[in-house]
Amino acid sequence: MPTKVERVRLSHPDAAEMVERYFEELRERLGGFEPGRSTTATPDEMEPPHGAFLVMYEDGVPVGCGGVKRCDADTGEIKRMYVARAARGRGHGRRILEALERAAADLGRRRLVLDTAAPLTEARGLYEAAGYRPIPAYNENPYAAFWYAKELATGAGEAESARVAILLR
Repeated sequence: MPTKVERVRLSHPDAAEMVERYFEELRERLGGFEPGRSTTATPDEMEPPHGAFLVMYEDGVPVGCGGVKRCDADTGEIKRMYVARAARGRGHGRRILEALERAAADLGRRRLVLDTAAPLTEARGLYEAAGYRPIPAYNENPYAAFWYAKELATGAGEAESARVAILLR
């Protein structure tokens, strides 16, 4: 099934749908989730030059998403990364993560951080397999139990970027 990753505004209907599906899953798996209690991921934070938001499509249907926002001049934070249940097991999470790393590098970030909740064991496995290492808590997200960081290699992902289109929509 052909896939592509597109850069979209957080207000785009496909982005809004994916983020809502992500929140629904968090509510289910965490026994509740209130976005306002979590760390921010506002539309301004997810737009260049501060950040980017990506949606993955499979056969033209949105199946995943993720964003990166600015923490400081060198550091970005991954937010709202999600793959729909029906689309899991096909490497989409890894591809979204790689696209987010490229987007962060394009924005001048040399390091990425992220947090995740304890029940999201699949996410932890993905991040660790992709080279993210545990770090002390860098935020006060009440839903987070694990925090990770990764240094981005300069020039990383050039071959992959030819395969995955990141378009402004």
